[in-house]
Amino acid sequence: TLTSATIDGKLEMLPRAQFDVSALYYQKSLYENADNKTKFKAKYGYDLVPPDTWKEVTDQAQFFANPPNFYGTQFAGKEEAINGRFYEMVVAEGGEYLDKDGKPVFNSDAGIRALDWFVNLYKAKAVPAGTTNYLWDDLGQGFASGTVAINLDWPGWAGFFNDPKSSKVAGNVGVKVAPKGSSGKRTGWSGFHGFSVTENCPNKEAAASLVWWLTNEDSQKLEAAAGPLPTRTAVWDWVLKQAENDPYKKEVLTAFQEEAKHAFAVPQTPEWIEISNAVYPELQAAILGDKTSKQALDDAAAKATQILQDAGKL
Repeated sequence: TLTSATIDGKLEMLPRAQFDVSALYYQKSLYENADNKTKFKAKYGYDLVPPDTWKEVTDQAQFFANPPNFYGTQFAGKEEAINGRFYEMVVAEGGEYLDKDGKPVFNSDAGIRALDWFVNLYKAKAVPAGTTNYLWDDLGQGFASGTVAINLDWPGWAGFFNDPKSSKVAGNVGVKVAPKGSSGKRTGWSGFHGFSVTENCPNKEAAASLVWWLTNEDSQKLEAAAGPLPTRTAVWDWVLKQAENDPYKKEVLTAFQEEAKHAFAVPQTPEWIEISNAVYPELQAAILGDKTSKQALDDAAAKATQILQDAGKL
């Protein structure tokens, strides 16, 4: 979080207790079912256990899918949401989104493999037909409805998914670290909420005092008690101790604490959202079959390059 908050060598903000990185939620009963285990082993040649690679997610999503009543997985399909997911899949496949000079290079072999993951699952009907219009609330409600087997999602949904008042999968939710791509790296697109002091602030000392108070250990404990992941390592120890007698909460925190080790920020360019808005329609075009993955990524890279050139970055 401190690295991602440091722009051009200057720490721009301090993080509150709101650290976001995604882990894998899944329906435990699907993996405990003896018939599922037998059929899966016969078809794919390995044991049915919660996936640790994106290749295993693909196999299992296709195995569990029974459209239109049940789907193997899902993904956010528009705006920054899909661009961020695509970005972390590119990294997991061993590629880069922007190179060291800030040039878009995601139209690479790694980028094609990453986009093909979305394309192939959509083609196989292992994801809902409307997934290209989904954002975060749609994914949360989808998994909670009990109609999705595996769901990569944020920590803020953990309590919602296990609450019988809001979720049909309550009591049946497993959580584990996000899977690895073919490079051996795990997906880990990450962000956080934080506080800054503006350069033209009339009372910098008072503002800095407020930021310190909002981000200190006591404040993070107060926030973390409601579910958000703390950004102070000392508060992690406290949170884990509070969860000792709650098996589900302990599983959630353990998974996200492990996933935090693999977290990485979005490319540090002010044009990230503008680039996302240009790239995501191209990703959709590939998913829907209007373009090949190569065509879509070449077109997206050209648009992203033009944005950065117009901004004087290239």
